Amino acid sequence: MLSEKRKQSKKNLLKKAIISTGLVSVLATGIAFAEETNGLQTVHHVYVNGKHIGQVSDEQTVTKIMQSKLEKAEGIYEDMELAVGDNVELVSELVFNPTYDNDSIAKYLEKNISVKAQAVELMIGDEVVGYFETSQDAQKVIEDYKLKYVDEETLALLESAKPTDVVSDGLEIADAPSEPADIAVGESIILDVTLSEDVSFSTEKVNPKEVLTVAEGLKLLEKGTLEEEKHTVSEGEVLGSIASKYDLSLETLLELNPSIKEDTLLQIGQEINVTELKPFVDVIVKKEEKKKEKIVFETEIKESDEMPKGDQKVQQEGSNGEKVVQYGIEIRNGKVVKRDVLDEDVVSEPVNKVIIKGTKVIPSRGTGDLVWPAVGGYISSHVGYRWGAYHKGIDIAGPANRSILAADNGTVVFAGYQGSFGNKIEINHNNGMKTIYAHLSSINVSVGQTVQQGQTIGIMGSTGNSTGVHLHFEVYKNGALQNPLEYLY
Repeated sequence: MLSEKRKQSKKNLLKKAIISTGLVSVLATGIAFAEETNGLQTVHHVYVNGKHIGQVSDEQTVTKIMQSKLEKAEGIYEDMELAVGDNVELVSELVFNPTYDNDSIAKYLEKNISVKAQAVELMIGDEVVGYFETSQDAQKVIEDYKLKYVDEETLALLESAKPTDVVSDGLEIADAPSEPADIAVGESIILDVTLSEDVSFSTEKVNPKEVLTVAEGLKLLEKGTLEEEKHTVSEGEVLGSIASKYDLSLETLLELNPSIKEDTLLQIGQEINVTELKPFVDVIVKKEEKKKEKIVFETEIKESDEMPKGDQKVQQEGSNGEKVVQYGIEIRNGKVVKRDVLDEDVVSEPVNKVIIKGTKVIPSRGTGDLVWPAVGGYISSHVGYRWGAYHKGIDIAGPANRSILAADNGTVVFAGYQGSFGNKIEINHNNGMKTIYAHLSSINVSVGQTVQQGQTIGIMGSTGNSTGVHLHFEVYKNGALQNPLEYLY
C-alpha cells in the first residue's frame, strides 16, 4: 500500500496531467523578421469550448484557477476521479504593445469553468437511472434491487449455475425446460430471475453532485420514472371522485396515502398524493411448483314426486377428490401475474353429493315456503324485546285490504278467542311447522279444516291486547319459535 505522502504525490502529478491536457498552447509569431523582434511580447489568447474569451499575460493565470477549482472539488468529493469539464485552449502570439484581460478572464474562468467527475451511467431500457462512482456500485444497485424479490442465496445460485445445471440442496435452479421439470410434490424450482428491460453501463463525465451512492440509486430505482404529484382537496370532493379524476382505483389512492383511510374526512386544502409511481424495471422470477389440490365435489339435486314438497333427504354424501398439479409461475416485483397449468394428474375422482327433493304437493301439508299472510302492508313491530317483554312474532299493519291469508297449506287446529291474542287462528302445516294469526276481527275457518296456501282465513282487526288494527303473526318449527322473516317470500 502506498504511503499517504506517495499517494498525494501521485495525485498531484495526475492533477497536473489533467490540467495540462486541458490546455492547448499554440504560438503564432505573426509577420515579424528575426531582427525586428526586440519590441515583441508574448500574449496568450484564451478559448473556452472554442469561444475566445480574451488574452492573458501568463499561462499561470489560467492554470492556477483550474488547479484551485480541482483542489476545492477534491476536498468535497475525495474519492472521485475529477477533471476540468471544459475544453480550455491557450493560443500564444508575439505582438507589439499587447493588452491583457487577466482580471476579467480570471473572474470568467472562476465562474464558468466546471469540474466533472468520471462516472458510470446506469441505463435501463432508454431511461437513465443515474450516475455512480464505479461500475461495481452501478451493478450493486441492480443486484440489491433483485434482492428485494428473491433471497441472496437464490440469486447467488442463479448467477453461478451453468445454463444446464440444476442445483439441488433444498433449492433447485434451472433454465426453463421445454417439458415440466421433474420435481416432487410440495417442491418448487426456480428457473430464472431477470429484468424486464435491458441494462447497460457507460462512462460519462458529470457534475459530481449527480453521482449517487448505492442506497440513493436503489431508492431512485424503486421510485420509478414519474414525479410525485399532489392534489389539493376542494369543497365537496371525496376520495372516490379524486381517484377517478386521475384514473386511479380507490385502493391505489389509499396505498399512495398510507395516513388516509376509506372513511377519513377530507379537509379543504389538504394535499393528497395522486401519482401512481411505476418502477424503471420489473424483477421477473420464473418458477415451477408441484402441489396437491382437492377437487371439490358438486351437489346434484334430484326431484322425486314420491316425497312431499318441502321434504328432502341426502341420498349420497359427497367427498372431495384429489389431484397433483404442476404450475409454471411468473412473478413480477413480488406479485404473481401468471400461473399456467403445466401438468395435472387426478389421483382420485370426487364423489357428488346427491340430494332428493320432494315435489309431491299434499293439500294439507305445507311446502316449507311461507307467503306473506296479508294483502300488502308493512311490519310495524319485529320479533324481540319491547316494552319489557319478548314479542314472539311480527306485526303487520296498513294493508291494501284486511284479508288474512294462510301462509302455507295445512290443517286448522285452533280457531277462536284466546286471551290477549283476541280472535286467533292456529294452522299445523304437517311438516313440523305451525303458524299463528292473532287480533282478527273475524274468523272464516274452523278446526279440522284443510286450507290452501294464500286462502283467506279471516279479517284483520284489533281484538285482544292490541293497540290498533294489525295482524300478529308467529312461526314455529318443531315446537321452537322462529323469526317469520326467515321463511317468508
